Amino acid sequence: MLVALSGATCIELGIRFLKLLHERKIPVDLIISDVARQIIAIETNENIAEIEKLATRNYQFRDLTAPPASGSTKIDSMVIIPCSMKTLSAIAHGYSDNLITRAADVMIKEKRKLIIVPRESPLSAIHLKNMLRLAKLGVIIFPPSPTCYHHPKTIEELFNHVLGRLLDQLGIETNIKRWDDIHEKLKK
Repeated sequence: MLVALSGATCIELGIRFLKLLHERKIPVDLIISDVARQIIAIETNENIAEIEKLATRNYQFRDLTAPPASGSTKIDSMVIIPCSMKTLSAIAHGYSDNLITRAADVMIKEKRKLIIVPRESPLSAIHLKNMLRLAKLGVIIFPPSPTCYHHPKTIEELFNHVLGRLLDQLGIETNIKRWDDIHEKLKK
């Protein structure tokens, strides 16, 4: 699996996702954009070197010769979390000027799973058109929309549920509370 952190707010979601994959011993290749590195410093107390240790391999953001830039490299799935609107737009328009956008382009052309976790609010018509364009190509657009039916008490509980649903998209087992659990309680 390839994970990319692009320069959008809520970078903590991407870091927590990496930690979940690391706990499950899932091999992960990682790309961190230049702006994501700045956002990590602004929004968290995390150390970049420690984040990079969560991955099996790390690639430089500007290295278009790195393995994920080629379709001959076998990568089953890619998650961009969070995904800035700049990155989303570049992918939607085939503008592969860095390793994140090039790797996403490869995932699309090779018909492999690409999940984009966009972080923007409100969304403009431009953002929505770009998302629709990607969705029509088979990209999974996964806004980090929290649910409340599991009665979260902390932001961590909100994040964990969103990330659990993201793991669902990848076929990775998780123990989040599901709607059917809540539904059964309603019937009683």
